[in-house]
Amino acid sequence: MIGLGTVVNVVAIIIGGTAGTLIKSGLNKKYKDIVMQAIGLSVIIVGISGALQSIFQVLQTGELNRQHITIMIVSLVLGGVIGELIGIESKLESLGKWFQSRLSKENGKFAEGFVTASLVFCVGAMAIVGSLEDGLSGDTATLYAKSVLDGVAALVFASTLGAGVILSALPVLAYQGLITIMAGFLKPWLTDVLISQVSVTGGVLIMAIGINLLGIAKIKVGNMLPAVIIPVIIQVIINLISLY
Repeated sequence: MIGLGTVVNVVAIIIGGTAGTLIKSGLNKKYKDIVMQAIGLSVIIVGISGALQSIFQVLQTGELNRQHITIMIVSLVLGGVIGELIGIESKLESLGKWFQSRLSKENGKFAEGFVTASLVFCVGAMAIVGSLEDGLSGDTATLYAKSVLDGVAALVFASTLGAGVILSALPVLAYQGLITIMAGFLKPWLTDVLISQVSVTGGVLIMAIGINLLGIAKIKVGNMLPAVIIPVIIQVIINLISLY
């Protein structure tokens, strides 16, 4: 069944988020603080490992080759400017607050939980590659693995950030569902090199989310989301130019 991987992913987030919300009510503030710090550090490591895995390549000679750094910088700068013009971060926060006003009486971190979890679950190579595999061949293995990871992450996030994490299942459904539906069209453009470029940029954004969770700085990660598709746009332009 095409799309089953995304459905399972969404259900895992809902279950994990619901369990985390139930745990949240019984957690003392000092435990919530240490859990949040642990989450922040873990997210930073996940982001760094994802980016470095795509940046560094071991050659047959045993030498370490660096790649995609220029495209990463260009993507982050252009994507950040585009996102700032559109105001993606503020729109996501407004959406989270709209959900909060209608679905929850809890104060403070509902919108933060929605935005943070949505970004973590959508930004990354597993979401793109898994959705493509699901759409092209019905192979759900990658999305099943992602479902386990996201379910556990949703539980941990919701234990400190609250019920807003549960609603992050909606952007995941829309994002991965769209990629799955358009898989046949996107596949010719998404080469291994392009996916690596997207993974580098996505890894940096995930690292930025971790920095925000630790309170080290306030990076507008939402406004940088267009950076993920900049490598795709550049590749399309190059392909079109090569036709002439």
